Amino acid sequence: MDRLDHVPPDPAGLLHRSTLLGAGLAVDEIDRLVRARVLVPVRRGSYRLGDDEPRSPVHAHLLRARATAPHLAPGSVLGHVTAALVLGLPVWNLPLDRVHAVRERSTGGGRNRHGTSVHRAPLPGDDVRELDGLLVTSPARTLVDLARTVPAEQALVTIDAALHQHVRPRPRSERPPPGATTVDELTEVLSRFGGRVGTPAARRVVALADARSESPGESRSRFRMYLASLPDPATQWKVPGLPFRADFAWPEHGVVGEFDGRSSTAAHCGPARISVRCSGRRSGGRTSSVPRA
Repeated sequence: MDRLDHVPPDPAGLLHRSTLLGAGLAVDEIDRLVRARVLVPVRRGSYRLGDDEPRSPVHAHLLRARATAPHLAPGSVLGHVTAALVLGLPVWNLPLDRVHAVRERSTGGGRNRHGTSVHRAPLPGDDVRELDGLLVTSPARTLVDLARTVPAEQALVTIDAALHQHVRPRPRSERPPPGATTVDELTEVLSRFGGRVGTPAARRVVALADARSESPGESRSRFRMYLASLPDPATQWKVPGLPFRADFAWPEHGVVGEFDGRSSTAAHCGPARISVRCSGRRSGGRTSSVPRA
């Protein structure tokens, strides 16, 4: 490791082949360091230190995104699940093995190369943001692209989170988080997509979204209720006379529900249960728990 002490990684924790060569390391020496796993390839020409393991699949994906961004073709920005993660939004059950980008192109299909999926689509300037030195699609555009291309349950998790970030209480002087958006912004982006593939599916997911949802587990639970044709619940319902809120409630039926999950972190929502309490004379206040995969 001593031979790399004079070549510090960049702020993202990456070492680039051009930097190593510029610091005097020979090609065969770099290759030996890779074989010894002193350097671990992140993508072609970019490495991380072998003892600097990514903290999570999300962190590993963001490393690949930073390594990939400088090699994208002009007119390309990070998009889809990659943009969602850069914007700080949670994702659930989406593959993170490929970096996704959007390239300005009105016609033609996407392209997969070197672990990167490039989606060709119109890309007006209003749909692009710069965050921490990376060009990404805007929150609304990112969410619409996801909702057009991934299953509804996965898309709903991320859309709910972005809407919640916008309405979550914060000091007046504090700006919304970078991933925050509104239903109006989502609707505006959808209006520009016309008959593009996946647009009807995206409209459906946006119609199901709820800014009051506070975790991936709550979003997934609500989607399962929708699939089961249950009545729409009131969300974050204040229990009368008590300093508590219920994740879900059907006050007219005397029923409240709580999502009880082991994990609601980005990219993973572990085994969980929905606890349903029925109040009133007929139920006797019984509680039942329904497993959720």
